[in-house]
Amino acid sequence: MSKIKIDNTEISVILDVNTGNDFISLTDMLKAQDGDFFLTDWLRNRNTLDYIAVWERLNNPDFNYGEFAIITAGAGRNTFKISVKDLTEKCNVKCISSKTGRYGGTYGHRDIAFHFGMWLSAEFQLILIKEFQRLKEEETKRLNSEWDFRRFLSKANYTVHTDAIQKYIVPNITDEDKKKWIYAEEGDLLNVALFGFTAKQWRDANPDLFLKGYNVRDIADAHQLLVLSNLEGYNAILNQQGTDKSQKLLLLKKAAEQQLAALRTSIYTEEKIKSPYLPEKKRVNIPHVSQFDKNLKSLPTIPNEPRDNFDE
Repeated sequence: MSKIKIDNTEISVILDVNTGNDFISLTDMLKAQDGDFFLTDWLRNRNTLDYIAVWERLNNPDFNYGEFAIITAGAGRNTFKISVKDLTEKCNVKCISSKTGRYGGTYGHRDIAFHFGMWLSAEFQLILIKEFQRLKEEETKRLNSEWDFRRFLSKANYTVHTDAIQKYIVPNITDEDKKKWIYAEEGDLLNVALFGFTAKQWRDANPDLFLKGYNVRDIADAHQLLVLSNLEGYNAILNQQGTDKSQKLLLLKKAAEQQLAALRTSIYTEEKIKSPYLPEKKRVNIPHVSQFDKNLKSLPTIPNEPRDNFDE
């Protein structure tokens, strides 16, 4: 839960983990505004109901418009009354809801909260929008900083990873051509263990992102980068021990699965851990699962295919 402050009153902002949408406390907004304002007065307003109906029609395929039309038919009359419970239970409205408990109250999707703010006063709405934008900008800066730290961590451990290759693998290779590709192969060993595909397979599946300068690790989320950093250190130890490639892949893949599973149970939602470089509304293609990927457990080895430089 986040907070924005208007006239020394804190207004709660919660994230719906199912949709990724922010909901603002309308109850707190009332506390921040002087005067005798009541949520029920705003809710029974014809313009408010029309706005909610349009929002639901555009954003909620399960909206019960027929029932909504029936229970709002008397809007505008002095005797007309309607509650948030009526809207959510009878009409399956998603833009507004009531909660009980410690952070109880009535919450509205940011669009609805801004509309409610305008009903309170134009000045209040403008201040609310400005403070909400400031909150989101601060969250973005913080998340980018956290992501960059994990990216730095994985790059720092990359030095440990390559140093072990240079000391314990390269001296045992007599084929000069093989030496040219060993770093890329060891890097792809980590890619396959963590992501399930090689850097080249990702580039082939996402040419638009690749042409913009992105690689698979730029698009990885914070959990994946943390695991990658751990795998680089683990792989350095395996190389020092002289573990063969097939066994290394099995051990690395098992470690990646265990660590990711543990991290995915954390309180951080997907929205909070995703890469800031991932273009909004841009789908990242997962490379086609090759026969090599299907046989990871039975025949774990990096496919013999030409590669350009490994994506650090």
